[in-house]
Amino acid sequence: MRQSVHFIAILAGALALSACDKNKDQDVKKALESINVIDESNLNDVMLTSADPEEAVAYFQRAVREKPDRVDLKRGLAKSLVRANRAVEATKVLNDIIQGGSGTSEDRVLLADALIRSNEWKRAETELNAVPPTYETFDRYRLEAMIADANKRWDKADSYYDTAAGMTTRPAGVLNNWGYSKLTRGDYPGAEKLFGQALTHDRNMFVAKNNLVLARAAQRKYDLPIIPMTQVERAQLLYTIALSAIKQGDVVIGRGLLEEAIETHPQHFEEAVRALEALNH
Repeated sequence: MRQSVHFIAILAGALALSACDKNKDQDVKKALESINVIDESNLNDVMLTSADPEEAVAYFQRAVREKPDRVDLKRGLAKSLVRANRAVEATKVLNDIIQGGSGTSEDRVLLADALIRSNEWKRAETELNAVPPTYETFDRYRLEAMIADANKRWDKADSYYDTAAGMTTRPAGVLNNWGYSKLTRGDYPGAEKLFGQALTHDRNMFVAKNNLVLARAAQRKYDLPIIPMTQVERAQLLYTIALSAIKQGDVVIGRGLLEEAIETHPQHFEEAVRALEALNH
């Protein structure tokens, strides 16, 4: 009897140890799963921001194939496709998310962005109209501004651009877009001011520099503004001003600016040379 009791005690102890080991195994498994989730999340962020766009697309395509129910991975794929200039494909992914019932306001804004890039402005406007007014983000207002611009609703466009610029720490892009809107409306002083503001936030933004000299040239200000520029940029900006001057009938000034652009450029400036030759014939 004692041997039986002793055997039962040993068996109970072994079972307890076995149960303990199983609990430990489960705890380890859970811990490893948590680490994997954290690592995957970090990797997803890296792929969305730092990776080559096409590499990011390939990464998220594989991830979606392996885990087709993960909406966050589909969203990552859509964002990567937009970065890779494959907006039409991005719209299909985002449509699937929204029609599948898992879509959020963020997804509708992403879809509107992809639709604008695909030149589907009406559909983009429809998607933005479906976003609740309480969803207030930089991207939402940036897109609202662009759509108001396309519809020539200038007051709304100005209001949206102003709101968007105040919602980001990097407003250079939206200020440049707002300036270009003013430029197309013929508000050249307003455009000049906005391009200048864009450059205070990003001094290396060449498109804003080029737009700035366009706005100034439209007012017959043919001198270069005091902004940071490389020698190549200086030559290119002189070329832009020259063409604007010629277009406005100030041919003599334009010819002189073309000659200066050619002399300034550190290499052969083919476009300016051709323009000058055409002007002289």
